[in-house]
Amino acid sequence: MTYVRSTFRHPALPKNDLGYTVDFYEGSLSTLCAGCGHDSINAAIVEACWQMNIEPHKVAKLSGIGCSSKSPAYFLSNSHGFNSVHGRMPSVATGANLANRDLIYFGVSGDGDTASIGMGQFVHVVRRNLKMVYLLMNNGCYGLTKGQDSATADVGSVNKSGHENLFAAIDLSSLAIELGATFVAQSFSGDKEQLVPLLMAAMRHNGFAFLNVISPCVTFNNNTGSTKSYDYVREHVAATATVDFVPIMREITATYEAGSVKDLTMHDGSVIHLNKLQKDWDPTDRLSATNAVRYAKRRNEILTGLLYINENSTDLHGLLKTTERPLNLLSEADLCPGNSLLESLNDSLR
Repeated sequence: MTYVRSTFRHPALPKNDLGYTVDFYEGSLSTLCAGCGHDSINAAIVEACWQMNIEPHKVAKLSGIGCSSKSPAYFLSNSHGFNSVHGRMPSVATGANLANRDLIYFGVSGDGDTASIGMGQFVHVVRRNLKMVYLLMNNGCYGLTKGQDSATADVGSVNKSGHENLFAAIDLSSLAIELGATFVAQSFSGDKEQLVPLLMAAMRHNGFAFLNVISPCVTFNNNTGSTKSYDYVREHVAATATVDFVPIMREITATYEAGSVKDLTMHDGSVIHLNKLQKDWDPTDRLSATNAVRYAKRRNEILTGLLYINENSTDLHGLLKTTERPLNLLSEADLCPGNSLLESLNDSLR
């Protein structure tokens, strides 16, 4: 076995508008278990960034601790990255984003990193509507510490050791909608056709974009009785719609079967196409989205696709009215405008 990535690429690989082939967006060789769903998600991220002609150096990858938090090393090696401590990725993302709004912020976390030690951090980054993609790789267990149940493991789910989980799961998608997240979607690591356009739309959303992706752990949680296994998810998945994302000034080439179609326009003019929406459900209505998730759970289904979006979202910079320039580009005159302005500010607060 070799741990050296081959440098050979087919000479006819297509290039995007920037002149890059898809391998330019790859990272180091993955050390995750063979068949891990996280690697499939990484491949979807690579594909989405390549299709969107994103310059890798304009992306900042952030993570906490866990198998999922190793993943940023495996995509976009030419981008910025910061691996924080367990559950604290949102704080680092908030500080970096406020210092420089020009980057695309990609936070990668796991169900343990988010739903347990990082729950408080997650709650506040949602309510602040920080402009970032928060990607949760959800396998229902602690893969780094031999497969204990995480807080997203469903009640009654049986882990590899044969123990049944006695506690109700934390539904992070429902929680995100309840807390005011302005973009919430769910997907499955094995459904690249759905995941890629969702990632593209999330990166273009003007606010907090939460993606909860079921990503089976092939080592500790892919057994009979697990509700996060490949077999269970494939048997119980229910897609909200066929999803496509159309960037600005791109020809629409996707074709769909006849049915109900809803177009959702992003703040920059790009469009998400949803085909054949379920009846009595509107992804722009928060209550409707919450009910759709609850009804699916009642039927033991995993609802995937775009669950909720606020097309008129205002991110944290808009709420705080911060400077549009990165902080490291501000001059002394910007930072120290003089006594007269300080006195004026103080007078306004009296």
